[in-house]
Amino acid sequence: MLTKGEFDKHVAALLDFCQYPAVKYKVLFSLLDTPYQDRALSALREDFLKSDIVEEMYQTQDMHGGWGKLRSKDYSVKARIPTSGVGIERCLYIGLTIEDRDILFMASEYLQGLLSGTVGEGVFEKNERENPWQNAIVCNYLEAITPGQPQCDETYRQWLYIAGRAYEEGEYSYEKDRAAQQEVFLTRENRLVPMQSELLLKRRPNVSEALENAMLRHLGRGAFEHGHFWEKTPDKLPENFVFKQTRRWFKTFNYINQFRGSRIYLENAVEWLLEKARPDGLWDWGPQVKDPWGYFGYFSCNRHYKHNRVVDCSVEVLNFLREYMRNNPR
Repeated sequence: MLTKGEFDKHVAALLDFCQYPAVKYKVLFSLLDTPYQDRALSALREDFLKSDIVEEMYQTQDMHGGWGKLRSKDYSVKARIPTSGVGIERCLYIGLTIEDRDILFMASEYLQGLLSGTVGEGVFEKNERENPWQNAIVCNYLEAITPGQPQCDETYRQWLYIAGRAYEEGEYSYEKDRAAQQEVFLTRENRLVPMQSELLLKRRPNVSEALENAMLRHLGRGAFEHGHFWEKTPDKLPENFVFKQTRRWFKTFNYINQFRGSRIYLENAVEWLLEKARPDGLWDWGPQVKDPWGYFGYFSCNRHYKHNRVVDCSVEVLNFLREYMRNNPR
């Protein structure tokens, strides 16, 4: 069973293993929820902002504030950060805020340009679902950088209305979802824009407990039974932790873990993770790890060294466990 004491034990093991300032900053800021103004955190911030992982994001960011197109990788060039979406997620994952070196400030400007049409990635005319889908993705990133963005109020209101219609009887209704999307977006297709639960939960006080529970039962159960994107399900975990595709389960773990009450689908996965920790309290994917395309959840610039691999893996596991405790308080 995951307790705060058990979690803190693994955090301490990571700090004993790696004294790199960026790792210590990540532990304090993201895993232990240290306030941004804390003296110990402030003392580490300067070294963190000079670290190689932050410098990489700064040097690879383009003049528009992104890292290429939002979601479409340009295969004609070799880029360490394949898309702007991956770049933004990576900045947030390592612990950057909008106040740090202007990296996320510039990214926010880029995203606002996408909403206003001043950044030229085009309007999607052939697929009527693509524009509202992209608007929701852009707003999700904007809200992650700075909550309560006025530019996202209308998009948020639309999705809260759609979700309310789709789940108004306590269970998901495809027909009601379709009717609401066609009403809001003036679409005609039967295919729908996926429910934007992550965006909705960025302003959690606006989402009723009943609506969040209904989304968890529908979306979480689907991810539990059928996987999410990589079709790796929490009820069918690999026998050994050191396996070339172990990391791909985290796509499903994190998808379910966005909801309060995620324990009903993730409790066994959490126990599995705790059992698979090394004797020193850390985790290691092993040398054959195969990352999904465009994956952002790593903490080092060079993942070929065993030391870095252990840090990457342990940070990712602890990041997941911390969110799990937030959404499943005992």
